[in-house]
Amino acid sequence: MPSIVSVTKSLQSQLGAKIVQTDEAARYAASFDSSKLSFMPAAVIKPRKREELAPVLDLANKHGIPVTPRGRGTTLMGSASPRAGGWVVDLLGLNKITIDPEAGLAHVQAGAKVADIQRAAAAAGWFYPPDPSSKEYCTIGGNIACNAGGMHGGKYGVTRDFVIALKGYLPTGEFVEWGTATKKFSAGFNLRDLWIGSEGMLGVVTDAVLKLIPAPAARYTLLTSFKDEVSAFTAARALFAARVQPAICEFLDRYSVQCAESAMKTTIFPGQPGRPVILLELAGTAAEVRETKAQLLSWAREHALDHRAARTREEAEALWAVRRKCSGAMFQMGDAKLNEDITVPLKAYVPFARFLEKLRKSSGLAIPTFGHLADGNLHVNIMYHKADPRACAAAEAAVQALMEKVVALGGAISGEHGIGLAKTPFLRIQHSDAQVRAMKAVKAALDPKGILNPGKMFEVFEVWKHPRVTASFPWDHK
Repeated sequence: MPSIVSVTKSLQSQLGAKIVQTDEAARYAASFDSSKLSFMPAAVIKPRKREELAPVLDLANKHGIPVTPRGRGTTLMGSASPRAGGWVVDLLGLNKITIDPEAGLAHVQAGAKVADIQRAAAAAGWFYPPDPSSKEYCTIGGNIACNAGGMHGGKYGVTRDFVIALKGYLPTGEFVEWGTATKKFSAGFNLRDLWIGSEGMLGVVTDAVLKLIPAPAARYTLLTSFKDEVSAFTAARALFAARVQPAICEFLDRYSVQCAESAMKTTIFPGQPGRPVILLELAGTAAEVRETKAQLLSWAREHALDHRAARTREEAEALWAVRRKCSGAMFQMGDAKLNEDITVPLKAYVPFARFLEKLRKSSGLAIPTFGHLADGNLHVNIMYHKADPRACAAAEAAVQALMEKVVALGGAISGEHGIGLAKTPFLRIQHSDAQVRAMKAVKAALDPKGILNPGKMFEVFEVWKHPRVTASFPWDHK
């Protein structure tokens, strides 16, 4: 069996040194993602066209070389960190975007930035709703890999709801297409949806066809404040019970608001410092927004302590400042953060709020929480000081308790971040042995040699025992 060094040299002679990079700087840059968990690969492969992936995967499969697909590396779970070494396939060079304005479809490559797709769609009068907070950096390939969502998820859905078709490669280097550029397709097993959310473990996505929707003609933004978190969650349930479906419904607990207010050096609602808030945006036709606006204001008068509407888009942007500031501002509560995205069902909102307050007291840690109330996807941020062993132990115990409670309430341990490495200790809280065996069987069927993104999801990785790099990304505090 030839060594990985000799196989890498063979690939480099075939594709060239610009595509197959083995210098230390390139390998180090690809050794970690936003989880900061670092594992040095033997090479970084940067294809300029889709067909260059075929020989890469063919050789890797023949010689059992691990392959980790990678986009921008915004994942917080370690999904793009090459735990097994091997080769990293960097897909940023595949970034073409073509809008079909007649069909309302976007033909995109895996390395295209999500924000660029949105701008291209908007220029043609269309709208691509999924909008993770890192959309100015993250790629559509990464969004497909973890089935990313964002603030519009409650009304419009997540990435899976907009993927019409996929193209890419099996671990053997064979090219495949799942679906066609049509809005109906029922010819064979739906392996397209199997790839979505698989974190690059079943195949390498190179191209996607995305469904677009008409751009909203009108928007209306409203910021509301509440006495406490239970009141905010109770009010949100009343809003949804009234069949009001906002395009965005963002919740910030009192601790998130306190951080944002400190960063902005102002009080969001005068005389009400540190109050939980819900930020809502309606979107649709002018008539739809006008009708729903009346319901929304009636709800705010009944349930909120105070509310403030935006009269212009500029004022709406000003209201959004609290949401944009809160995450980065949390580091005043600790120099390390465990950003745990979880999902809880609507009926569990109030019990979950009460659990979080108990967890703060029992752990002695700050746990500011914000997220998307329209679909129950909350970002629970466990803040601690990494130089304090007691705080580290308390944070580890708090994450375990959080995951157990979320599943007990009928929720999910991840709403859009995936499992990667960081959530491997909790997979079996969510899934039974039979369910895990079924997933492993799918993996074995499509990737019998286990070369694609090995060491992720199923093998428990003790994150706390692995040192992290200190590199910083532009999107870290978004």
